[in-house]
Amino acid sequence: MSRLEYDYIIVGAGSAGCVLANRLSADQGCKVLVLEAGGRDRTPLIHIPAIWTMLMERERYGWHYQTAPQKNLNDRVLFDLRGKVLGGSSSINGMVYSRGAPEIFDEWARLGNAGWSYAEVLPHFKRAEGNEHGENEYHGGSGPLRVTRAQITSPVQQAWIEAAKQAGYPYSDDHNGSQPEGFGPSERTIFRGRRCSTAVAYLKPARDRSNLFVETHARVTKLLFDGLRVIGVEYVQHSEVKRAYATTEVISSGGTFQSAQLLMLSGIGDADHLRQVGVEPILDLKGVGQNLHDHVGTQVQMSCPRPVTDYKYMSSPLTMAKIGMRYLFTRGGPMAGNGTDAVAYLRSGAPGHAELDLKFYLIPLMLGETGGILPQHGVTNLVILSRPESRGELKLQSADPFAQPLIDANYLSHDRDRDALKRGVGLVREIFQQQAYDRFRGQEVIPGSDCTSEADLDCFFRETINPNFEAVGTCKMGHDALAVVNDKLQVHGVDGLRIVDASVMPRITSGDPNATVIMIAEKAAEFIRGQA
Repeated sequence: MSRLEYDYIIVGAGSAGCVLANRLSADQGCKVLVLEAGGRDRTPLIHIPAIWTMLMERERYGWHYQTAPQKNLNDRVLFDLRGKVLGGSSSINGMVYSRGAPEIFDEWARLGNAGWSYAEVLPHFKRAEGNEHGENEYHGGSGPLRVTRAQITSPVQQAWIEAAKQAGYPYSDDHNGSQPEGFGPSERTIFRGRRCSTAVAYLKPARDRSNLFVETHARVTKLLFDGLRVIGVEYVQHSEVKRAYATTEVISSGGTFQSAQLLMLSGIGDADHLRQVGVEPILDLKGVGQNLHDHVGTQVQMSCPRPVTDYKYMSSPLTMAKIGMRYLFTRGGPMAGNGTDAVAYLRSGAPGHAELDLKFYLIPLMLGETGGILPQHGVTNLVILSRPESRGELKLQSADPFAQPLIDANYLSHDRDRDALKRGVGLVREIFQQQAYDRFRGQEVIPGSDCTSEADLDCFFRETINPNFEAVGTCKMGHDALAVVNDKLQVHGVDGLRIVDASVMPRITSGDPNATVIMIAEKAAEFIRGQA
């Protein structure tokens, strides 16, 4: 059998992998192979914005993970999720476009990562973005990723924004612009009533290039080495073991869980741990799998005495049929949105730092514990910790590449995380008590008006805290003892291997990380093409 050779092999066609596939294959002089473990994004379910929560329930489109029992959360085993389809998590996420506060990127640079300050990454955000309002100091107008601003038409969301103003909190109509802090409309990767994933924005326009090869249902199981140089990958496709070789680089874009797992399966990681699970170490790199962290959150639910929430769209089969037909013929109506029109990014005031560390989404529905919708009018105010101090780790359970890794995020192990969340619940309650919300205020259903003391809230958090499916950090960028990649995203100690995904973030952003992952891939493509 002839040896399959390419200039670049990209492992994973997710949020970063699709960007790289487009940018690298723009050079007709190089061959690019993309290996995606999932399938194609052909199902209409992916492209209809309003039904994104349904995608999370289907293992066909996502990696369904379980954490280790979380010792600070009553030993609960939590569900976690990543996309397994072209576009990766950008094909199944909630489509909120939020870069996060500039201060996070400046901290990345202060940690010794040259070129990663906010001023230096902003051009790459702008290069990716095709904002509906055009280009300005903060936004790109001609990039492939279409970004639109939500129109807040729900009466309860409008009242929530006014109540926040009455309580003295700032308003911002552009959280990705000059004022990240405050209440206001979200920006979304939705265009003309359809999801704009990276598969749509980046991969689809490049698919006809003769030098770009995309293989689906191809799960990479290990890296191939020549000494300390990575020269290719081994993967399984339709039960057949195959190999492909890269003359220039292998780029892992599998995400926070899969990139760290692939490195360890291939012999890169803590040598003692690798030997314990039956993997022969090639490079003792202690940081692989460390620094795992994610946004985590809970909720405050308030019933509504008026029939004005989005439950009105689900009140009868006829109503649901009408909104379905409206979407089918016009690409408009409730099904053209993601339900997270009204958002806020705030400072809790908890001791330790003064950064934006909370984000709120007001969902005009009452969400059940398992993600379903309760049959009554009301709202859910998600309270999300966006600057977690707690850190966990990812390890192998065995040398079997098809076994799930051991994910122990160690949520709420840091006192400040609990303090910030308590303050977040207090902020929500303060806003709901403002005059602007009077006519929509019913009863607090969750956590309930009797949950007020420090001990009550600690108990509530232990029972309700869940991850936001946005984990980062397991292959962090830096130059300390636990750093895995340098500031060009090349893996320390080996040649021919780069990591480009959320795992390289030394610290999570305060927004939804997907926008930042796309920026990272744009910047990586510049590194790679410049060096080539």
